[in-house]
Order: sequence, then C-alpha cells, then structure tokens
Amino acid sequence: MKVLTIKQPYASLIIKGYKEYEFRTWATKHRGEFLIHAGKTVDTQALKNRFKNYDLGDMPTGVILGKVTLSDCVKITNEIAKELKKKDNNVYCGFKGWDCYGFKLENVVEFEEKPKVKGQLGFWNYEM
Repeated sequence: MKVLTIKQPYASLIIKGYKEYEFRTWATKHRGEFLIHAGKTVDTQALKNRFKNYDLGDMPTGVILGKVTLSDCVKITNEIAKELKKKDNNVYCGFKGWDCYGFKLENVVEFEEKPKVKGQLGFWNYEM
C-alpha cells in the first residue's frame, strides 16, 4: 500500500480529523487509500504556539498512524487558501503565496497498533 510520511504534529492533525488537506509542491494522480506515516521530525514551535489546545494524543513518531482516502488533488489558489483559513486558521495558516497542491483526505482511520517503520520522501510502498 502507498504511504506518505508527514512530520508531527501534522500527521496527528490528519488522523485526529483536524486537517482535511495535506500540502505538497507536487501534484499526484494517485486516488484512493494510503497510509499516514508520522516522521521522526516534530515541529515543536507550531505545536507549542498553534496546536496546544488540540487533542492530539501522544503523537508518536516513526510509526504508521492510520489510513486515509485521497479523493482529489487541487491547485491551491488564494481563494481556496482563504476558505481553508476560515475553517481553521491554526491548521491552514501557512499560506504565504507559495505554489502548492492540496491532497483532499477523507475516510480517516486511526490504527490501534501502530507499526514502527522508517519513512521516505514522496509516496512509498509498505506491505501491511
């Protein structure tokens, strides 16, 4: 199955249902399920300043947290960025005119058992 490594707390924001879009500088044609892997890196400043009031659990790193369905990949325009900021300015405040794509994520499932795995860049494959 395809996997995408995402640094914490963003991986947990997805798995806990706070973040509906994952952003990349590249588009993808992939649609369907893929796994969310929490990388070893933690954005401690964002966690302390923007996400301190979110229920994110213990936020493990280096593990597969769960799976999602990628239903669409959209070019992020200023209009889309404004709409996302209205939904949750803490989660979607990072837009400063940079060129990116949003992966629309749905059907989030958090795994009870979270296998420890080393991550990779981009989409990569993992046998469950």
